[in-house]
Amino acid sequence: MAGPSCLVMAKPVGPRCNLACGYCYYLDKRSLHPPSRMTDELLEEYVRQRLATDPGPVTHFEWHGGEPTLLGLEGFRRIVRLQKQYRPAGRTITNGLQTNGTLLDEDWARFLRAEGFSVGLSLDGPAPGHDAYRVDLQGQGSQAAAVRAWKLLKAHGVHCDVLCVLHAGNVADPCGVYGYFRGLGVTHLQFLPLVAPEGTGVSAATATPEALGAFLCAVFDTWIRHDLGRVVVQFFDEALRPALGLPHALCIFRETCGDVVVLEQDGSVYACDHFVTPAHRLGRLGEQPLAELTAHPALAAFGAHKLDGLPARCLACDVRAFCHGGCPKDRFLREADGSPGVNYLCPAYRRFFRHCRPIMARLAAHRKAGRALSAFGAPARPAANGPCACGSGRKFKRCCGA
Repeated sequence: MAGPSCLVMAKPVGPRCNLACGYCYYLDKRSLHPPSRMTDELLEEYVRQRLATDPGPVTHFEWHGGEPTLLGLEGFRRIVRLQKQYRPAGRTITNGLQTNGTLLDEDWARFLRAEGFSVGLSLDGPAPGHDAYRVDLQGQGSQAAAVRAWKLLKAHGVHCDVLCVLHAGNVADPCGVYGYFRGLGVTHLQFLPLVAPEGTGVSAATATPEALGAFLCAVFDTWIRHDLGRVVVQFFDEALRPALGLPHALCIFRETCGDVVVLEQDGSVYACDHFVTPAHRLGRLGEQPLAELTAHPALAAFGAHKLDGLPARCLACDVRAFCHGGCPKDRFLREADGSPGVNYLCPAYRRFFRHCRPIMARLAAHRKAGRALSAFGAPARPAANGPCACGSGRKFKRCCGA
């Protein structure tokens, strides 16, 4: 789906950040893109070309980093002025901002609300799990600042998705993590399993696939009984789509990818946020038009390889429609004969999708019949003395049922 319809993930300050998260996959990109900011001229050219080449009727701008708020509030006010200056007649413009939240204040919140920004806020749950890896440049935890940002955005009516990275420090407590978000009043939640290759395996921060699968199953069992229709969990929304006959919205679960490119602060355009490498550089805005960069043949080949490179086990898998092999960045395992292996997260995906599939089939039929979500009959709670679905080995009454 290359071309003007690509989503562009723009990084106005590149990999620059005011945190030093222990699991950050972007810190090493500083060797390619030393921390700096996008020039005013390049930023204006990007906004102009994005609006001129996008077919509309809605053009979405996505701002990432590093930490994009380091551009400053005045920098984002200028972005909005440029968008209004170059907006074609009848075009609607939306903006998304992914942030750690630590620099947000009342002025930021008022601006984001007034201009209709949606915000993705990184928050890994209660302080012990969050602060295990999300620390500032002095090594101090950032959880309190992130929670303050959540409350500030909520008070100002700013739409906010919470992004929770699942890692070795928080994945063992599914009920505590999800219960914490419920207590905060989070209504839109994304879970992102950390996969950090290291040597011939993964880093100590990476949870095992078994633990990740148990986490997702346990949270799903709570969500389907108590929060269906009240809390949107991106992972569960994606799991419902195959039963509804809908394509996946999340790129990691689609059959092919290659329609979310990255624009770095120097104008370099890459095929994917997880493939910011010389081999996947498509060119540079300023030297080539944006429409040409997003229609690059290498981008189409990159997207098609997700399907073409699936190992035999994936092609024959009974839950292939749910994940399509997952993100190619996580396919670093090898089979015994040296051939490409399955995604590192494969055991987690198989466990979770098989667990939720029967319920999602019923839920899809319920929705297709036009019935209210409040009338959906959720599965019965596990027996009090039976094993807990989270995989802890404890009885349900002593674990998630407590």
